[in-house]
Amino acid sequence: MSEQVVVYAVAEGTATVTLNRPERRNALAPDLIDALVAALATAHTDPEVRVVVLTGAGDRAFCAGGDLGGGLQGADGVLAAHAQRARFCEALDALRSCDKPVIAALNGDALGGGFGLAMACDLVVAEPTARLGTPEVRLGLFPMIIIAELVRNIPRKRLAELVYTGRKLTAQEAADLDLINTVAAPGAVLDEALALAATIASNSPTAIALGKAAWRRAEELPLQAAEAWLLSRLELLLMTEDAAEGIAAFFQKRAPEWRGR
Repeated sequence: MSEQVVVYAVAEGTATVTLNRPERRNALAPDLIDALVAALATAHTDPEVRVVVLTGAGDRAFCAGGDLGGGLQGADGVLAAHAQRARFCEALDALRSCDKPVIAALNGDALGGGFGLAMACDLVVAEPTARLGTPEVRLGLFPMIIIAELVRNIPRKRLAELVYTGRKLTAQEAADLDLINTVAAPGAVLDEALALAATIASNSPTAIALGKAAWRRAEELPLQAAEAWLLSRLELLLMTEDAAEGIAAFFQKRAPEWRGR
């Protein structure tokens, strides 16, 4: 990861992934997107990681969206620019498909593509001063890629208002729409996200990994197909060592010792 445009650190079962371009409000330049995809791939496969926290450096922005400094076409032409935008789709998919829960810790504004990153995470904790929105329309653009994620999180009428006007939601407004789990105390967003991560990490990693994948797939299926799919996942989960350990610990009135298998 060149010049650490994304900083990756693991402690106590949590991988903290930090977008590290504070001078550019952590905007989504090609090297940052590539480094983010790589960091998420590392977290996905690391058996020591049980939860991921995604945050930004500085106190201005979690992520201000696409970096327009190089122009829309990019220095290497239209096709290369298109391929790089497809790489951003990979970053969104990596957040959704990671078998560990991902918590967005919004240290500042999450705008445009940054809003999409936050909504692709499983949970969101935000500074009270953070704003969320899609201001692209004011530049003659539209949130074409992230709207696929936004429409799965935001009621249609409210989403129409946001994308057509470019208005930014305050953290509290976003919480009222259930887009944010917790509005943190001022300056405490990372601490509160890490505390939430520690609570999640204390549970069975096997149950959470199987559960997250099953849930995501079930959302894409018709009702009866979803029930059949979830039944098959339950049967698989019941055969795991963690399920046996959790049930045994319950009856023995002790804390379970998860093995992750």
